[in-house]
Amino acid sequence: MLVSLPRFMHKPLGYFIGLIFYILPLNRNLYSKKNIDLCFAELDSDQRSKIYRKNIFNSGITIISTGIAWFWTNKRINRSIKYNIKGLDGLVKQQEDGNGVLLIFKHSLHLELDSRILGMNIPVYGVERVHNSDYFDSVQSSGRLKGLKDSADKNQPIKFIRWLKTGKTVLYAIDQDYGINSSEVMKFFGNNAATITAPYKIVESAKCKTYFLNSYIENNTLILSIESFIGDMSSPINFSQSINDFIENKIKLHPDEYLWQHRRFKSTLGKDNFYK
Repeated sequence: MLVSLPRFMHKPLGYFIGLIFYILPLNRNLYSKKNIDLCFAELDSDQRSKIYRKNIFNSGITIISTGIAWFWTNKRINRSIKYNIKGLDGLVKQQEDGNGVLLIFKHSLHLELDSRILGMNIPVYGVERVHNSDYFDSVQSSGRLKGLKDSADKNQPIKFIRWLKTGKTVLYAIDQDYGINSSEVMKFFGNNAATITAPYKIVESAKCKTYFLNSYIENNTLILSIESFIGDMSSPINFSQSINDFIENKIKLHPDEYLWQHRRFKSTLGKDNFYK
């Protein structure tokens, strides 16, 4: 219903939703504040508060951008959304040469729109986590498949490794806490964070290329920036740590656009000890 409204109403409506989020005592607000205070401890309280406020308000706009990504047609997106894809030619060349590409990305607040727009311009596949709600999962999958050729659960590595071996491009992110039992403890913004090491095994098995997709808003234009990523392949831990470091540097450029609402440090700092 919201995204069916005229485009000029979306931004003020998104900020209004963000204001409601900001006022309400939501757990996700707490997670965002805790993460920002921890990761930007070198900044003063006013600077951290500014990032936090903008982050919560941007979360309201995320409701709109996600709806656009899941329900709008390609034609309407191209007509109404200002975007620019940088570095696309390099990725297209890899596809033309038949090379599989593991396209690493970070969890931006507008990641659903990022992937939809990317999928409108090149064939791309995705890796995702199955949602706890079957109904929401069906809505999410239906929306995402408007841009993605196909998607695989993160626990089905054989499926997306086959895609990579046959020259497909696969979106993949590691910047969330998937549990200590399936992760190694590494640094993220100087703090211990559970991080999966699967990317190393995927790259080794598929013999694929690695690229990075960064996204941010600049002058009311959504920028998708694609670049080759050369990680430290000396070990699984070193490779994932190099991804963490790369993502961290990209987040610092536009910190208010990152998904701080995820409990990134729950396995190392504790759900109840840190996030309360």
